[in-house]
Amino acid sequence: MVLRIGNASGFYGDRFDAVREMLTGGGPDGPLDVLTGDYLAELTMLILGRDLLKDPDAGYAKTFLRQMEEGLGLAHERGVRIVTNAGGLNPAGLAEALRALADRLGIPVRIGHVEGDRLPPEDGTLTANAYLGGAGIAACLAAGADVVVTGRVTDAALVTGPAQWHFGWAPDAYDRLAGAVVAGHVLECGTQATGGNYAFFTEHDPKALRRPGFPLAEIHADGTCVITKHPGTGGVVDLGTVTAQLLYETSGARYAGPDVTARLDTVRLTQEGPDRVRIDGVRGEAPPPTLKAGLTRIGGFRNEVVLVLTGLDIEAKAQLVKDQIEDAFERSASRPADVRWELARTDRPDATTEETASALLRLVVRDPAPEPVGRALSGAAIELALASYPGFHVTAPPGKGAPYGVFEARHVPAADVPHTAVLPDGSRVPVPVPAHTRELEPVDAPPLPAPLPDGPTRRAPLGRVAGARSGDKGGDANIGVWVRTDEAWRWLVHTLTVEKVGRLLPETAGLDVVRHVLPNLRAVNFVVTGLLGDGVASQARFDPQAKALGEWLRARELDVPEELL
Repeated sequence: MVLRIGNASGFYGDRFDAVREMLTGGGPDGPLDVLTGDYLAELTMLILGRDLLKDPDAGYAKTFLRQMEEGLGLAHERGVRIVTNAGGLNPAGLAEALRALADRLGIPVRIGHVEGDRLPPEDGTLTANAYLGGAGIAACLAAGADVVVTGRVTDAALVTGPAQWHFGWAPDAYDRLAGAVVAGHVLECGTQATGGNYAFFTEHDPKALRRPGFPLAEIHADGTCVITKHPGTGGVVDLGTVTAQLLYETSGARYAGPDVTARLDTVRLTQEGPDRVRIDGVRGEAPPPTLKAGLTRIGGFRNEVVLVLTGLDIEAKAQLVKDQIEDAFERSASRPADVRWELARTDRPDATTEETASALLRLVVRDPAPEPVGRALSGAAIELALASYPGFHVTAPPGKGAPYGVFEARHVPAADVPHTAVLPDGSRVPVPVPAHTRELEPVDAPPLPAPLPDGPTRRAPLGRVAGARSGDKGGDANIGVWVRTDEAWRWLVHTLTVEKVGRLLPETAGLDVVRHVLPNLRAVNFVVTGLLGDGVASQARFDPQAKALGEWLRARELDVPEELL
């Protein structure tokens, strides 16, 4: 008996018509059993928190409600259950809005929701939420819910919950639950599993990549699964696209969650056929006694201006305008507390267009108060329009400044979080904490293969041999790097050390970098602590979510054995 779970959203703002596409594209293998939608990210919680301040009935992903104008009827006709974390900070509010929509449309659907993730507020926090598991979702489905709305659950819980319900797994069926966690992790970011944002995209049919289809998992009672997509949709599902997503926003071999700790070092991938990748071998362990929690708050106010420097003497032009603006700040009564400059040498010598003859000088200012990042910056920058370097202009005039957010991760005892399933009939069922837990600890370092024998090498970008995918977890970044042959693995694991990454990515200098080795995936995963400051909402870095960090690493050159090229 196979449970077919599809995903139609990887973030708040993902492709709107994906719900319809997933509900109507069942093909010869039959329709879906469950359709999930992941709408929450660290930045999304901050956005929903600000929405809730303006309207106490808000706080959920309004896009999902609009998608259900058509999706509720399609799901009802096809017998597909819907599970989503679009409830955000107000799952009860979204559940009530869905009931009103269903009544208006005349669709007899039963709706449950999960709550309890919101933590007691602290001074200065905008949102505080624990990451719940899938047991509350399973309880709602077991009570007959056609739609289950949650707040902050783990992304994988959208899959573990339906799998627990469908197969009747006990809470200590760790290997099976871990298999569902891995399937959920592959599905959670939508088209990233079907060729989106993929390092080796040039090897795939460009037409197929124009509009990748969303992924689905065929989950079996033993916890194994096959990752695939609806027939006729775009994109690709192969060992590389699944490996890339498995490495996304993870760290070590133990991938902890509220239901189970999945051992990523046990995952086995097999290409079963076109657009079909089997995942098996996954082992699980008891979950930790604590839950991850995310807190957001307004960190202050920020503004930026990008100055364009064209032609000759780029460095001198940059220094002149920096000195002028710094001087204006010093004479101002409200100098920003934090001033950062970055010169991007996008210019080329003897350029044939003005744009390619130009470099960009980016100025970012932050302050606890709005005034220093508003008038102080706009006055200092714009008043120089006729008094600075030749060719002075900016990409856009600075505005008034805007608030920025700060994300903080911490852990709270699971027993302190009132995980509650609110069933379709309104009854409230407390979800018990796991009876058995296990403290997280690093795994022993795995044995490494013998290095490649010495031979001729050639200077080449790392990306000619290796793929990468990177992302953010709060203020930290991860870079997962993998290769596709045993010979390349023997070279990579001995070459791409923490020290080597520090030399290839100088921006990581002085930061704590840890390498995790995953031989089954032929992958190494680097976690860079503190690279992103206070998280994506603080916009402390040019690439605030580290999305392109892996591509920068792939572009860096080193000595590569010729046999691998």
